[in-house]
Parts: sequence; C-alpha cells; structure tokens
Amino acid sequence: MDGIEFSGVQYAVQGKPVLHGITLSLHERRIGIVGRNGSGKTTLLRLMAGLLAPTGGTIRVAGVDPAVDRKAMLRAIGILFQNPDHQIIFPTVEEELAFGLRQLGLRAGEATARVRTCLAAEGRAHWAAAPVTALSQGQKQWLCLMAVLLMEPATLLLDEPFAALDLPTQARLSRRLASLPQRLVTISHDPQAVAGCDRVIWLEAGRVVGDGAAAGVLEEFRAEMARRGDSDADTDLGA
Repeated sequence: MDGIEFSGVQYAVQGKPVLHGITLSLHERRIGIVGRNGSGKTTLLRLMAGLLAPTGGTIRVAGVDPAVDRKAMLRAIGILFQNPDHQIIFPTVEEELAFGLRQLGLRAGEATARVRTCLAAEGRAHWAAAPVTALSQGQKQWLCLMAVLLMEPATLLLDEPFAALDLPTQARLSRRLASLPQRLVTISHDPQAVAGCDRVIWLEAGRVVGDGAAAGVLEEFRAEMARRGDSDADTDLGA
C-alpha cells in the first residue's frame, strides 16, 4: 500500500493555528493517533481525506494531493466519522450504499446488484429498503462502514469509531475492523482504542509530541493525562 506523507503541514482557521509543522510518513498497516479534545486529531484526518487543504506545507496520498484530486481519493481513502448522521445523506439503506459506487462510475443496475450482494454477505439483506431512520446508532455506523468498504479504498480513516456505541456493538465493530486488509488510521482520546496499533502518534496542541510503538507512546500519554487530571487545569476561559 502506498503511504501518506505530511511535509511541514500547517493549518489555521482565521489566522489561529490548529496544526504546526506536521511532518510524518505513514506506511504502517495499523496507525493510531491520540490526543485530548482540541489537539488537532480530526483536522489531521480531514487533511488526509482531502476534506481540508493545508494552509502551509504539503500532503500526498499515494503521490497525489488529496485536496486537489478528489476523484483519485475515492479509491485511495475512505473515512468513517464519529457521528454517522453527519455522513448519511440518503433516505434508504440501498440508496446510501449505492451512492459511492455511482461516484466511481458504476451504472445504477450494477451498483444496486453490488449493494444487494454486500448486504447478503453481511447477513443484512433485509436492510435494503429500510429507511435509515429505522436504524439504531450502531446500525447506522455499520451502514457507513459498508458504504466505505464498497468503494474498496486502500486506507480507512476512523474518527473516534467507538465513541457513541454500547459495549456489544463496540466488540462487533472492533472484530470487523481487525479483519480488514486496508490500512487503518484511527484517532481517539482513549488509549485502549489504539493499543493494538503498529504505531501511535500523540498530538498535543497541534504538534507531534510522541511517535513510535504503541506501548511506549501510550504509557507516556496515560501518565501525562493522569498528571493533568490530578491538577485543576481547566479553569481558564478560551482566548
């Protein structure tokens, strides 16, 4: 699988820096990104997917600028958001699953056939005509995962994928993700969610402060979070 390259990447909103000079070369099969809320994790993921363009530096996914060539990214990158309601746009399961395939250029009949084959393989053939509103939160998350996987991306970006799920649903999703051949890049504030990764990157205030094997980085991350939790460190108002 081709890698994801960040070179001196910066991102700012209305002149306020969010990411500072990020340089990373991502080639491992399972990559975790940890940090507190507001550390820049989701911004980093959106830059990888081409949903944002950097305000400085360069990003290349399989040699392509993801913000410039969105069509190339359809096969290169898939993203699963924390809240499936931010991702779902069609009223029925079948329509939602077919959308990405139509973007790839498949005709309506071929897209529908692939969707029905996928649903049957997942033991969810009876979902096809169901309104998306009839699905639980966990079922919506599974629907979004199926929609992404149908497009066969080389890399899957996961934004806090377990945050809104109950424990049985987390277990099912975790097993499914572990079985995938794609590269997975998972962001989370929960160390346990990325403990099994080949590599973990720790972001703090938009900068990389830790990068390496999961065990070492997460031990330092947990210790620092515990230290901060022991102090009254949340009293100042934001600027």
